[in-house]
Formats: sequence, structure tokens, C-alpha cells
Amino acid sequence: MKTKLAMGAAALALLTACATQAAQTVPVVADEPPVAEALDEIVEAVAVEKADMPNYSAETFFQTTSFSLASSDGHAFSVDGTRILGTSDASGVYNAVAISSDGSVTQLTNSETDAHFAQSFFPNDDRILVTADQGGNELTHVYVRELDGTLKDLTPGENVKASFGGWHESGDLFYLWTNERDPAAFDLYSYTTDGYARKRLFENPGYNPGAISSDGRWAALDEVVTSADTDIHIVDMHAETPVPVLITEHQYEGAVAHSSYDFTEDSANLIYSTNEFGEFSQAWTYDVETGEKAPLIEADWDVSFVFESPSGRYQVSAINADALTDLTILDSETGEAVELKGVPEGELSQVRFSRDESRIVFGLNTDTSPRNLYHMALGEDAVRLTDALNPAINEDHLVTATVERFESFDGVVIPGILYKPKQASAETPVPAMVWVHGGPGGQSTRGYNATIQHLVNHGYAIYAANNRGSSGYGKTFFHMDDRRHGEEDLMDIVKAGDYLRGLDWIDADKVGVMGGSYGGYITAAALAFHPEEFDVGINIFGVTNWLRTLESVPPWWGAIRGWLYNEMGDPATDSERLRAISPLFHAENIVKPMLVVQGANDPRVLQVESDEIVDAVRANGVPVEYVVFPDEGHGFRRRENKIAASDAYVDFLDTYLKAEPVED
Repeated sequence: MKTKLAMGAAALALLTACATQAAQTVPVVADEPPVAEALDEIVEAVAVEKADMPNYSAETFFQTTSFSLASSDGHAFSVDGTRILGTSDASGVYNAVAISSDGSVTQLTNSETDAHFAQSFFPNDDRILVTADQGGNELTHVYVRELDGTLKDLTPGENVKASFGGWHESGDLFYLWTNERDPAAFDLYSYTTDGYARKRLFENPGYNPGAISSDGRWAALDEVVTSADTDIHIVDMHAETPVPVLITEHQYEGAVAHSSYDFTEDSANLIYSTNEFGEFSQAWTYDVETGEKAPLIEADWDVSFVFESPSGRYQVSAINADALTDLTILDSETGEAVELKGVPEGELSQVRFSRDESRIVFGLNTDTSPRNLYHMALGEDAVRLTDALNPAINEDHLVTATVERFESFDGVVIPGILYKPKQASAETPVPAMVWVHGGPGGQSTRGYNATIQHLVNHGYAIYAANNRGSSGYGKTFFHMDDRRHGEEDLMDIVKAGDYLRGLDWIDADKVGVMGGSYGGYITAAALAFHPEEFDVGINIFGVTNWLRTLESVPPWWGAIRGWLYNEMGDPATDSERLRAISPLFHAENIVKPMLVVQGANDPRVLQVESDEIVDAVRANGVPVEYVVFPDEGHGFRRRENKIAASDAYVDFLDTYLKAEPVED
């Protein structure tokens, strides 16, 4: 374990020198001890501050405990209302847990390898539904945890991927989507709660599964035409032959993005998203009987989600307001928002209602604390159920982010999330990293991130840039990079580095770039196509050969293949451009140190992508460090691997970016 006092020796020396200089310039005589004592207190305070600001290890940061709640399509509360179903990684691996009203936690699954995620209690007993894949391969199966604790696989098969679709209002049936018939298409099945007898309700031609109405009559399907053009179909499953019917005919020519949110609890309306009427996605309703459409929620930002409580009385919605979720619970009987009493400031998520709707449970996270779960009887103060942050960490030592913007090379304004280390100042500038999100089309948002806080705690400023092509800032901004990846979006990241160098508390000679997935691609591209702009790069399972990646799209991505090809290019027709933007074919240009981290089971970015870029850059005589996790896929779920990865980031940066390496 490596530790280093957060206030470096240089900072302490500077402050001590200031105090000493003050002592030398202020006349101090024997009968004026308060002045000398005051100066002594300054020096002592510096020493105390230094001692109170430790560098926490990766292990300390990842001993935080992640909590999430059961699916919004399921039952989060037990039949008797005394327990709440969720998922926690307290064991080091994600497992299903039950949380009592006093905060006590009972682990319900006991996996030591594969992550298990809680979906729902059964309507009339304490059985639960959980999902799990195998080593991060994304081939998720759905299991029942029986009352005796055993797990029954409801969707067996070597190459099967399945998901939970919700419950029939009777409680006698639940729904699963599975691709066992066709790897590229997810058919809808019903299962009985008694005996798990199943019936195929609908053979999907290849659309993305959406919501299912409470009465079981309607199913919504999302069709991806291009990255800018998506449609919604609904299926009447009471029809003799269920056929998808398009409900999103455009009122004008051009691409419009639609997606389904949920059905209203009376099964009369589909709530859906559309950006047909402006830059941002609005929430609308579609009457399944009459076909009438009406606006529901309009805002100056994207509506993230909308759903109703079990009776339909309460509507839960959220707005993506400048990278921070703004959630509202609206009481339809009063027309007023529900007052969340005793809830600290933060970002609310995962609201779940008790079966009688007298209580809710929800998550709340901040930049400096992972999501904690809260329980609240409506009209009373909320009670926190969990302590997610490791008690060994003083939350005051962590950093609250700010949203900062800069003008890119062509005047386009780029937003981002900035984390400033507490020891950073014009007198003690710190090294910095531009953090690039995944995607393409992702977004960096506010909220707790253990890896970022670990890096910041060790003295690295982080700027999570939302380059053009990021979601959350309007459809024009989102589509600025279509088939232009590795061009203007990459320049935004280069200019983000310039933005950091312009801050007086950043060491302009020590700026790097890092990211995962698409962010890993941008990292490798920055090193290959702008080899002198960044001092180091950390490529976390990033694409380096777009031709191979697009040709090896997993079969269960069949419904979005067209979207991906429209966004990036078709390898059959755009091979020349895809080769031109792929760092692997230009690796001879890379001259700055690079760290590569990869999961061996990654079905999206194959390990060979990382193997080849590592070999190619090493052939240049450039330092390259390489970490492969044999039991991970696209993203890391096991705590021990998260710790190892975060340690690798800090050790690499301490070696190749900081002037003085951290001492053991």
C-alpha cells in the first residue's frame, strides 16, 4: 500500500517559508508573545492539515459499498413490506441482498465469481428474480432464487442472453425476453409463478424490447433506423397474430429519435420520448386505443425517464439538467410534487414504491459519496438505510466537481466536469488528465466515481470532457461527430488539454488523457494522431481497429447494428476511412508512455485489440504497461479487479507524469 500526505512537501515548505518570512519581517519582542504564538499556530496548522489530508489507497476507496435497488418493472418491497430488495458488492462481488428498515442487510445470493443483480420479489412470496452473466461475457441469464436459497436458471443455454420484462397485474405471470431462437432477436415469453410454465407470446423480428403494459396486452418495441432516426412499434398481444404497428410516423421529413419509457399503470397510454419538436427529448403519451398523442413533459434539457407508481397516482420523472439528474415525484391527486423531507442535497435515483404506496425507497449520491439508500414514509422524514462510503475516508477530503466549459478549435462550446485537488493552487500546480467517456454518444455526469476520486486524492486534476457527439446537450450537438469520429471530437479532447494548461493551478507540462471503451479509442487516437499534445495516455479496453470491431459486433446487438454503422461507418463500404482513424495502423507515431487495461472476456472490444496496440507501441521503444483481467468483460465488476486497475492508473501516472514518484 502506498501512502503520501495530500499536502506535498513543496506546499508545506512554501507555507512554512511564508510563515518564516512573516516572522522575519514583523518586529517580535519579548513582551509580544501573541504574535510569535500566532506564527507558531500557522506552522502547526499547516502540519495538522498535512497530517489530516492523507492519500487513500485504491483499496480504501473501493471498500465503499455499492447499493442499487430492484428493477422498476418489479417489486422492490417484500410481501410483508419489511424488506427491500437490492444489489450490493459488500462481498466483493455483486449479489442480491434484502435490506430491513433498520438498515441491516441479508445477502440472498452467494456468488464469489459472477455478478448477480436483483430484479424483483415475487408478488405473493419471498422468491426473487435475479440476473447474471458468466465472467462479464454479457450473456445474461434470468434465475429464480427459491425459498430454500437455491437458484434455478429459467433461460439455460450456452449462447443465450435474456432479461426481465415485468409482471402481469394479476401476479400470476412474469415476462422474460430471450434470444434463444435467434441470437439477434429477443422474443417475449410469459412464465407462470407456479411451476414456471412458459409460453412464447411474440416472435420479435429484431426490434429492441421495450415496456409491457400491466394488463399484458401491449408491448412496446424500439426500432433503430439510424443513429438519428428511431421509431416505436406497439404489439397487441391479444390479437390472433401479434404484429408490430408503427406509431411514430414523422410529422415532417427528416430524422427523429423516439424511444419508449413505460405504459401508464391503467395500460391506456404509452409514455415515450421524442425530439421531434426541438433540440431536446420531450415526454409524450400515446393512447393505445385512439392513437392520440399529447405532450407530457417539456424542458430545456432531455427528459431521462418517466414511470408511474403501481396505482398510477404518482408520476416519477427526471431531467438531465447539465449533467445532473433532476428528479420529481408528482402526486396526480394534488397536482403537487411530493416533499422529500430530511433528504440531503444530492442526486436522487431509483425511486421504488411500497405495494400500498405509503412508503418509498430511493438512492441518493453526491460527488463525494456513493449512492446511499433512503427509506421514507410519505409525509415524514427520510431515513438513511446504508453507509456506502468507507468510514476510513473523511468525506471532507473528497472533491466536489464543477461544470466548466471552454471553446474548442472552431468556437463550439464544450462542457465538462472538473475535479480540482484540494492541494492545487497557483503556487502548487498539479498534473491533470482529460477523461473521455465511453460511447460513442455517452456523457460524463456529476456523481460519485471511486476511480476519479482516487486519482484526485493522489493529486491529479480530472476534466471529464463532453466532446461533441456526447448526449445530453441537444440533438445538434449529439450528431456533430457522425461519421467524423477521430476528427472534430478528437480535436475537442486535444483542446480540453489546452484548456487545462491555461488554468494557473495546473502544471502545463504534465497533462495526459485517459478513457474507457470509446474513450479508450480517443486516448489511443490522441497519442497516434497528435503525438506531442499529451504526455501520457491510459487506454481502458479501447477500440484500436474499427474494421475488426465493427465486423465482430455481438449478435445480440443486431437491432442496433444499423445505428452503429450509421454512426461510425460500414466496414464493407467505409473501410478506407475506418482504417485511417484506427490507431493500430498508425501506432508508429505513438511516442508517449501508455497504459492499456483489458478484460479477457470482453465481447465488444476483443482482447486482440489491446494485444496488438501494445505490441505495436512497444516496437517503437515506448514504455507500455499492460494489465489483463481474465475474469472480466467490458467494464470491471469484481472489487479486487477495480482496485488493481485503479492502483495501476495511479502507479503509472506517478511513474510517467509526476516529477516525483510516490514513495512506499
